[in-house]
Amino acid sequence: MNNLSDKSTPEEIVEFLKRIDLRLTTVEVALHIEPPTERTTAAIEQTPVSELVEEISQVEGEDEQLENRIGQFWFAKTGIIVLAIGIGFLLTFPYENLPSFLPSLFGYFLAFAIGAFSIYLRKNYEFIAGYFLGGSLVLLYFTTLRLYFFSQQQTVSDTGLEVGLLSFVVLLCFFISLKQRSIYLTGISIALGLSTALISDSAVIILLYQTLLAVATIIISSKNKWFNLILYAAFLTYLTHLIWFLNNPFLGKPLALSPLPEINLLFLLLYVVVFSLGVFLKEDEPSESSDEIISSIGNSTVGYGLFLLITLTQTSPFNPLFHFSAFLVFIILSTFFWTKRRSKYSTFFYVMTAYLALSVAIVLQFKIPDFFIWLCWQSIVVVSTAVWFRSKFIIVANFGIYLAIFFAFLAFGGKVDLVSISFGLVALISARILNWKKERLELKTEQMRNAYLLTALFVIPYALYNTVPSGFVSLSWIAVSILYYLFSLLLKIEKYRWMSLATLLLTVVYVFIIGITSSDWLYKIVSFIVLGIVLLSLSIIYSKKKSNRA
Repeated sequence: MNNLSDKSTPEEIVEFLKRIDLRLTTVEVALHIEPPTERTTAAIEQTPVSELVEEISQVEGEDEQLENRIGQFWFAKTGIIVLAIGIGFLLTFPYENLPSFLPSLFGYFLAFAIGAFSIYLRKNYEFIAGYFLGGSLVLLYFTTLRLYFFSQQQTVSDTGLEVGLLSFVVLLCFFISLKQRSIYLTGISIALGLSTALISDSAVIILLYQTLLAVATIIISSKNKWFNLILYAAFLTYLTHLIWFLNNPFLGKPLALSPLPEINLLFLLLYVVVFSLGVFLKEDEPSESSDEIISSIGNSTVGYGLFLLITLTQTSPFNPLFHFSAFLVFIILSTFFWTKRRSKYSTFFYVMTAYLALSVAIVLQFKIPDFFIWLCWQSIVVVSTAVWFRSKFIIVANFGIYLAIFFAFLAFGGKVDLVSISFGLVALISARILNWKKERLELKTEQMRNAYLLTALFVIPYALYNTVPSGFVSLSWIAVSILYYLFSLLLKIEKYRWMSLATLLLTVVYVFIIGITSSDWLYKIVSFIVLGIVLLSLSIIYSKKKSNRA
């Protein structure tokens, strides 16, 4: 065969291409062009024609599959959207010389006609039929909306009646979506329900709708194993609450921060609890799935983020109590996630959100700089929680927060007083807790304990330097070094001995620099004598230990 025709078979095409390849190889040799390697040529010559035909057919099949997907699904979705927009413009067109109910009547006719057409298409075009059915439900809702909006002459002039009619349409949409077992139609029903809540512009209806839809989503998703529906419903619920907080601009009102009733904060916490149940009702898996992690991150950050935004923009004497309530909700959720599912990431995000809420409650309750001390002591509770949850993430995050609080205290706390020694004590206690229950932690290294002890080593002398009278600074440091040494004997931990030695060396430097230059002779005498006695005593102790070993 010298030429190919439109009727050539794949086998003939492959043979023709092989001959062309051999001819090109001959030309390359004649022109001294680097030929293909022997491996490449042998591979081409030895490849069975059937395998090459199969590869060509596979590529053609993938192209055909993509073409069918575009033609069958993408065009159907786009066509439904375009058609719905066109009909929407048709219904919102101002018909001045017609009765106000006629456009809505025409819309109802179109909605039922499209719905009937979807039933007709169901047998041979199931996917397209589903899109048509969804479009008909949206059109039915929009037509009912047309009774009150989009016209100077209202067919329905009472807002309550309009909300009631829209609610009936939403119930019908839910009934059809559940009968069809369609997550696509259920998602549309949830969106229409939340839209109805915003249209009512009533606090009672908005909170009631959001709660009922959240609970319904959990039940439906659990029954049908539609976990993604929870993420979708949670996003829309928090978005609806945010729009309501922004003065519901979709109703033509100016964009502003609306003063919401305080009970909305408790409902926000209720939504967080309800959507977290979606993970608990999901089947147990060997490890956390990405969907579960995303759900927990979104539910904790978005839910509490909106909660925080509302409380910070609306002054109320109950805000500290609300944030403490949020702390209780999130700490209980983190406990359940750990005890019931042994979740690492969800537990981490919920517990960190809990302590963020507690921190905000402390800041709102106490004045500066007092709240820095309360935040400092809160760190011990966080460490204890981390040990219980066996979470290295909480340990590392808490240490970073602890340092941030300390530096914020130095920057904004004003004068350093004796209370500031709390930062050093918290570091010592935290290190002790980590060492006491180190077998429970996934964090097997000594790094975090060393970090806390190193912090205490500098923080405690710094606090004493700023609070104790200058004549007693060296004596207070000597007392601290003695306490460190006693801790090393009682707890049998070598690190405290090194901290004792480091504090003594720091005291020696301080005494020689400040003591010699000081004009207070009593301070010079006492500081040098006491320091000398302590150093000699330690020297005797270390000498006895060495002789006992010998």
